[in-house]
Amino acid sequence: MSQGNTVAIVTGGGRGIGAAIAHSLARDGYHVAISYTDNKAAAEHTVAEIIRSGGRAALFRADVSNEADVEALFQAVDAQLGTLSVLVNNGGITGGFSRLDQISSKALTQVFGVNVIGAFLCSREAVRRMSTQHGGRGGSIVNISSRASQIGGSGEWVHYAASKGAIDTLTLGLAREVALEGIRVNAVAPGLIDTEIHAAAGRPDRVEKMAPSIPMGRAGYPQEVAQCVSWLVSSAASYVTAAIVPVSGGR
Repeated sequence: MSQGNTVAIVTGGGRGIGAAIAHSLARDGYHVAISYTDNKAAAEHTVAEIIRSGGRAALFRADVSNEADVEALFQAVDAQLGTLSVLVNNGGITGGFSRLDQISSKALTQVFGVNVIGAFLCSREAVRRMSTQHGGRGGSIVNISSRASQIGGSGEWVHYAASKGAIDTLTLGLAREVALEGIRVNAVAPGLIDTEIHAAAGRPDRVEKMAPSIPMGRAGYPQEVAQCVSWLVSSAASYVTAAIVPVSGGR
């Protein structure tokens, strides 16, 4: 699925699912711009691995919930890498595990700021560059949603699930808004994926405990999500837009 000399931004691409997506797009021929907020070491490691494997990657710091940071990120990619073809809105946080009756206003603001406002701001900048209405050559946006948006996250993270529900709505609405402007917009909705997100949220044994409840009997791997993203941005998916693809083992 080589895409030639094209540029992709993967927000939160330094680790976990984002790193797997960055690796996959680099193998497909993209020059990958990886953004990170705090964990510079992990992001630098991912960039170094991609370059060592013969791919092209560059590192940029940006808090996607901050409008000035997002604008600076896209301007830097314009100047250093060239014309943007793909945006993957992967950057996100869970806000930790909490029942709704215990959630704080601060946690809600952080989760919706990163997961929702961040995706909106990045998508806005991508559309301004990709849309044929703005003189662009088209492109593809993939939002990383979650099966939690449909399941609800009860007893764990209704706040996170609700933020991903907003991502689903963004995907559907934006896809139809720019369908005649050369831009396809889709989402991937991972289920239980074996990454450090569970430990970071406070439950390192969550994957082991939940895996038996998955119809396929196991957790997924970041690479399985990444391969779906690579397909969605490729010419093989040229008639696919406004799709929300579950990668969840049947859950």
